[in-house]
Amino acid sequence: MNTIQTQNEIIEDFKVLEGDLEMTLNYLIELGEALDILEEKYKIDENIVKGCQSKVWLTCTKKDDKIIYQGDSNTSITKGLLSILIKIFNNKTSDEIIKTDLFFINEIGLNRFIGTQRSNGLESMEKKIKLMAITK
Repeated sequence: MNTIQTQNEIIEDFKVLEGDLEMTLNYLIELGEALDILEEKYKIDENIVKGCQSKVWLTCTKKDDKIIYQGDSNTSITKGLLSILIKIFNNKTSDEIIKTDLFFINEIGLNRFIGTQRSNGLESMEKKIKLMAITK
């Protein structure tokens, strides 16, 4: 599945919530809980995403020309946001990652659920993901 298809799938998943704040936040928390566990040895300063109010750790490896991301956060909602980004960008080529524009955020009105600080953090996570794709 390409990044456009994945974003469309995410939009459909959020439509079911009908814009309900509590259900949306609970869903984000569930998504974060489903994220693969990041081993403690990777929770180091060099893996921290700068620009996030919460602590967010992000790592990646390259396998068969595809980038594999892993991450974690110390807050549930931020971890849910990270899980969405990982779902979109994981197992894609560097070129595909770099060229991807995130449109799901506006489509589901995510900014009104997460506030300015988390929106800035989400942008920082996206930038870090793309930077890692360039340098891997």
